[in-house]
Amino acid sequence: MSGNRFSFLLLLLVLAGCSPKIRKTTDTPVREQEKAIEKKEVRRFSEARISLLLPFDISRAKLAAVTKQDLEKSSLAIDFYQGFKLGLDSAAQSGLNFQLHVFDTRDENSQIATLYKNEDFQTSHLLVGPIFPQGQKFIASYAHEHQIPVVSPLAASNPREFNNPNLVSVVNNIELHAGKIVDYISDHYDPAKTIVVLINPKTTDDEIFAAPLRSQLRQNKRKFVVQEFASVYALERRLVKGKNYAVLITSDDRKFVTPSIDKLYKLKFLKTGGYPINLFGHPNWMKQSYSTDKLQKLNTSITSSYKVDYKSAVTKSFIRKYRSTFGFEPGEYAFKGFDNGLYFGRLLSKYGPAYARHLPDEPYKGLHNNFRFVYDRELGYINTELMLLRYSNYALQVID
Repeated sequence: MSGNRFSFLLLLLVLAGCSPKIRKTTDTPVREQEKAIEKKEVRRFSEARISLLLPFDISRAKLAAVTKQDLEKSSLAIDFYQGFKLGLDSAAQSGLNFQLHVFDTRDENSQIATLYKNEDFQTSHLLVGPIFPQGQKFIASYAHEHQIPVVSPLAASNPREFNNPNLVSVVNNIELHAGKIVDYISDHYDPAKTIVVLINPKTTDDEIFAAPLRSQLRQNKRKFVVQEFASVYALERRLVKGKNYAVLITSDDRKFVTPSIDKLYKLKFLKTGGYPINLFGHPNWMKQSYSTDKLQKLNTSITSSYKVDYKSAVTKSFIRKYRSTFGFEPGEYAFKGFDNGLYFGRLLSKYGPAYARHLPDEPYKGLHNNFRFVYDRELGYINTELMLLRYSNYALQVID
């Protein structure tokens, strides 16, 4: 593809608005007990209609006063759209036709509200987006009134914030990350020989991760000795010889994390005999840069909902197709878009109007994300698939 990316998307948005008008449907997510009376013959779609809500904000992107943040939002939207489109194209190989309506939310609730009167939007079988929490909160009342599933493809917020039983939460919330770490420690460490330590500066941001870690450690059936300190320097005075230490740093503040890693490294490799320390980090470390050598020697593990295997054949195939179609390299959100487009496209094709009830039945291993949904009557569908990654051979390797 050549030319201006924003102009390209503007054309796409105009075309989406010219799509044929279609009869409205009101398919509803079916509750767990209704699975028992599912019909033997599955009613299929003749054509599945999806509305994709993204903050392109093309008009603002053309202004001289546009900010870096504005451009990043527009770039994110473009990458996600292009990946989603390729994923949906792959799903269409099953034979189902799709109508994809692309709407520019401008990241404004007032703009989302105007879509409620749009017939293409009204007749959709699935809504994907908005991608930011504010928009998801706003659209919840529409989803509840019309009983239509709404995919939250990028927000890591707890689904309790949205009050939407029709919500499909793709990104794992922080409580699930905490649960993954606690479960791993419970399965791989001996409570009689291990002390679990939370290093928590106790700022508001740090408590977001610390609170579920603390709670789940208390509730765990295997009772570990749990200690909590505001810094590694406070921990140093309480270290006991003969004990293994699982140290969990709850912060993603680089100014705090960097010296904490340095100090733990020194404590582990003291010349007079160090302490056996294994480190567990904040999920946001995935996008941050620290000393790989020290992280590796501390056996550092972090949780993540995504990891691209660039050596796999399917990943290489996607990259080649993306380059050929759009003329540049796929970014992180292009991979995310592809996984969402392929997964939900296949689901619509396979199950027709009853697709939502089958979300828990259809696990998925993607290029970037893995999906395994559970259903909650109040919170909707929640992706519980998470990876635990460890620094090994100077790279992050999946260990669980």
